[in-house]
Amino acid sequence: MRVLVLNGPNLGRLGKRQPEIYGATTYEDLVALCRRWGAELDLDVEVRQTNHEGALLDWLNAAADAGTPVVLNAGAWTHYSYALWDACAQLTAPLVEVHISAPSKRPEEWRHTSVVTPHAVRVIEGDGVDGYRTALETIAGR
Repeated sequence: MRVLVLNGPNLGRLGKRQPEIYGATTYEDLVALCRRWGAELDLDVEVRQTNHEGALLDWLNAAADAGTPVVLNAGAWTHYSYALWDACAQLTAPLVEVHISAPSKRPEEWRHTSVVTPHAVRVIEGDGVDGYRTALETIAGR
């Protein structure tokens, strides 16, 4: 089964950006981990990252058209992008929302709201990059 792992703004800077919050794992390491975990689960995992909201929306729309499951860490767009809400609403295959940190426990109140959650079969937060493994296991039915 093909699965898209989609990452939003600033996630390409993993390992460099606020490692005290997001850890030392680089984005390249995350991509390799997701591919390995996917292979272990018999999933064909494609990992993408963008700092451009329209690109993420195009990927989600294509996933909706193809019936492709999605693991989504939309970064800051999680909290305010109604275009993201609309794109997630179109998905028919499972969507798992994942966050490296725990936005619901962060001090900034604006991080406590997610426009993705209403469309997700599961939300995983605060488990670091291991949350992606859990998300892939969820897609695989494990």
